[in-house]
Parts: sequence; structure tokens; C-alpha cells
Amino acid sequence: MIETVFTPWASLSGGVLIGLAATLLMLTLGRIMGATGVLSGLVQPASRAEFAWRAALLAGMVTGPLLVWGLTGQMPAVEVPVSVPALIIGGLIVGLGVTYGSGCTSGHGVCGMARLSPRSIVATLTFMATTFATVFVVRHVIGG
Repeated sequence: MIETVFTPWASLSGGVLIGLAATLLMLTLGRIMGATGVLSGLVQPASRAEFAWRAALLAGMVTGPLLVWGLTGQMPAVEVPVSVPALIIGGLIVGLGVTYGSGCTSGHGVCGMARLSPRSIVATLTFMATTFATVFVVRHVIGG
């Protein structure tokens, strides 16, 4: 059985940092911080300026654990309780969802909801309902 540990202070600080980063990106560049949009624009940038800010944002996301390590003296614990094939299948499913949903949870859930975008509200409600159903099935029907 997978155990979920409630971490209110870590969750709150992470949420504040994500919100701050999204707000600063919107204020400084007028861009929405959706992780998959940032990554896809990095792979096929429209200009050098587009590449630069996307690369800087991605570098910040990737080096975040190093900052935690420097502040606490230990790397954040990451446990992945599934196999590599399951991760690959999950990644493909998420990729399809991002494509058909015109964005990811960070773009719709953080930025779109803050802008009261009807499309993002529907997308976020869909993400949440699907998550609740998946957790219920995995934990209570399958018994994972």
C-alpha cells in the first residue's frame, strides 16, 4: 500500500514559490508558466530570447533540489513506487492529455485559474476528478 505523508509546510512553501514564479513570469514577460508549454517552446523556440527565458526557467526547476540540499544538507527524498515501463506509459498518457487539453496542470491550474479562464476551470475540474477517481481505484479497488 502506498502511504501519502502530509507535509503542510513543504507544500505551502512550494505552492508559494510556484505562485511567485508564475506571477513574476507574467509581470516581466507577459507569459503563462505552463511547464509543458515552456518545455515545448524550448525544443522549438521562436527566437533566441524565447529560448533564453525558457532555458533559465527549466534550469531553475532542475536545480531546485540542489538548493534544498545546500540549505538542509540532504537531498529531497524521492520514491517512485512503479516500474520504468509504468513511468513511460504514464508519461505518454500525460503527454496525450496535455495535447488534447491544450495545457498542463501548472498552466491551467495555477495560471488559468488565477485569470478565471473558463477553459482552465473546466480543465482543472477534469484533472481533479480524474485524480480522485484514479486514487480511489488504485487504493480501494485494485488495492495498490
